Amino acid sequence: MSALARWCHQHRRLVLAGWVLAILGLAAATLSLGASFRTAQTLPDSDSARAYALLEEAGASSSTTDGTVVWRSTGPVDAPGVQDEIATLLAQVAAVPGVESVTSPYAPEGAAQVNAVERTAFATVAVTDDVDVQQVRDVVEAAAPADLDVAVGGQGFSELPEPSHGTEVIGLLAALVILLLVLRSGWAATLPVLTGVVGVVASLLVVTLASHVVDLDSTSLTMAALVGLGVGIDYALFIVNRHRKALLAGADVEEAVAQAVTTSGRAVVFAGLTVVVALLGMAVVGLGVLTGMGQAAAVTVAFTVAAAVTLLPALLGVLGHRVLSRRQRAALAAGEVATDHRPGRTPVSARWAVALQRAPRRVVAGALVLLVALAVPALSLRVGDPDASSDPVGSPSRTYADLMTPAFGAGVDAPLVLAARTPDAASARAFEALVAQVAEEPGVAAVRAAPVQDGQTVAVAGVVPTTSAQTVETEDLVLALRDDLVPAAAAGTALEVHVGGAAATSHDLSAALMGRLPLYLGLVALLGFVLLAVAFRSVLVPLVGAVTNLVTLAVGLGAVTAIYQWGWGSELLGVGSAAPVMYIVPVIVVGVMFGLSMDYQVFLVSRMHEEWVRTRDHARAVRVGVAETGRVVAAAAAIMLSVFASFGLTPERIVSSIGMGLAIAVLVDAFVVRMALVPALMHLLGRATWWYPRWADRITPHLSVEGPAPTPTVPTAVPVPAP
Repeated sequence: MSALARWCHQHRRLVLAGWVLAILGLAAATLSLGASFRTAQTLPDSDSARAYALLEEAGASSSTTDGTVVWRSTGPVDAPGVQDEIATLLAQVAAVPGVESVTSPYAPEGAAQVNAVERTAFATVAVTDDVDVQQVRDVVEAAAPADLDVAVGGQGFSELPEPSHGTEVIGLLAALVILLLVLRSGWAATLPVLTGVVGVVASLLVVTLASHVVDLDSTSLTMAALVGLGVGIDYALFIVNRHRKALLAGADVEEAVAQAVTTSGRAVVFAGLTVVVALLGMAVVGLGVLTGMGQAAAVTVAFTVAAAVTLLPALLGVLGHRVLSRRQRAALAAGEVATDHRPGRTPVSARWAVALQRAPRRVVAGALVLLVALAVPALSLRVGDPDASSDPVGSPSRTYADLMTPAFGAGVDAPLVLAARTPDAASARAFEALVAQVAEEPGVAAVRAAPVQDGQTVAVAGVVPTTSAQTVETEDLVLALRDDLVPAAAAGTALEVHVGGAAATSHDLSAALMGRLPLYLGLVALLGFVLLAVAFRSVLVPLVGAVTNLVTLAVGLGAVTAIYQWGWGSELLGVGSAAPVMYIVPVIVVGVMFGLSMDYQVFLVSRMHEEWVRTRDHARAVRVGVAETGRVVAAAAAIMLSVFASFGLTPERIVSSIGMGLAIAVLVDAFVVRMALVPALMHLLGRATWWYPRWADRITPHLSVEGPAPTPTVPTAVPVPAP
């Protein structure tokens, strides 16, 4: 690492030119080829997947879905004038590319699509996958009669979250302000932001180009930017902070760069690899869209690490001593002792380090009480797919739901599908009996099915629940059909029935993801344990890290549950009312937060280990580690909080929940877990913290996170603040 740092410093203009040319080349290639994002949401082997397979066998098209145009009139909804106005509107909708057919409620086949009492009616619009939903909305808005309330919705007209709403700029500005307050130098504050942005921009261009080769959803860009900006700025901050300390200690610029990259740069590479592995590990969940998000974010983290250990040393070489504040530069020029805090004042982190050493039991007890309280909501976490009924009031989707629900029921847009294989007459009769029984079940508004014809081997029935897709009642209906009604009806026959539909699919996806979450968590936890054990030659350090990481994850999921499932502030964030947590959110929060928790653990313990190897004084090692990393870890956490929270302000529920969950988890992890609980536990454990079996020491490779081991010395006296 030292050789790389010195080379980048000595050839800084070449390094800067290389990064500029690389970004320009990637930008030119992206402009030339464009993007090819596509959703790869392959369903796991499940009951709903088998239902859709039967539907395709029966001739149902998998490339078309139904959307809805609904309207409410102030007078009779079937008045001749209303029919004429709607006929004109529907004719324009039918002319939009991608619209296969339109079924009007005023046609004989659409008689069930009118509610005269509520003065509401709707048309069913069959569309292909390549329809421009926004074009349909624009056509309806332009052609809608002034005397009618008209809205567009349904599965066919649902839109995926947009890649970005630009709120990350707020996070970048907040990060810059924090850096200015901490570093007291405009140049030093700009470097981490510049390094992080360059790494993220380059990686997003690569991800866009990669969309031509692998299946990536467009939301992968948001995921990559969310993670990349946070870790990129943090990684650069750790290196800049160590570089400034070396300059203040009297090193020249090149030597300071080498020291910073050899120590903090190694920790950055190590921490970055753990994040990359955690993100790539999402592939074990088995959902294409989630795997793509993890891969995109992993590429971004790799680029930010590369920028931190190559581009940043070059920039540090260009700026020289300008990364120090004016007071520090003046002190160095006058031959005085320069520090990174005001003369005569003991840093807050140093005072806190001493307080931890004096009362570790009270700190552990207080931290655990707070963490348990924050994590309790996670026990009631319910994953699912939020529907339009929980969208923000006034949004197009919520307006549509408010028109449809009073007239046609909350479940009209979430019908369940009974897809049956009926190889003989007995199974056909059993299916018809099942349909009749389902129609009598509580929670069922209507059942639509045609009689099974002679020789028909696949039969289909639609079940309209009384509740919307996101409710517990609809999920209970799915389970009742699968566990009770279908097995009872098929007993003694060759009948085979599978349940599909939006609610059934959401349940299957949630069950598959949450079922594999423990496996994913176990894999990354085991890998993290092994890496920390090898790096720090300790058993208890990685054990404490693994357990406290799990606590942090519980806090993050607890925050998501309280805000978005319980609705504690969700409307203030502009994402609507309480609803189940989107099924991919827990996996993403777990994957990203596990890697970030490992980052802070590495940066904190690497400084402790460095001091332990040098002095063999455990209490001093813990105290120095907290004192010297506390300020920069706090700043890094504040930056990460700003970046993640800025994504939490987006109106897209899934992006907002990931951003806010990560923001709160990072805040708690840095200030409560890493700066309080972990060092207090290490004080209680004493020298046993660094115990490592001799047999393990012989067979495991030596991996130095903080660089070459310093020569053990007798510790010098360190001023301790008065109590």
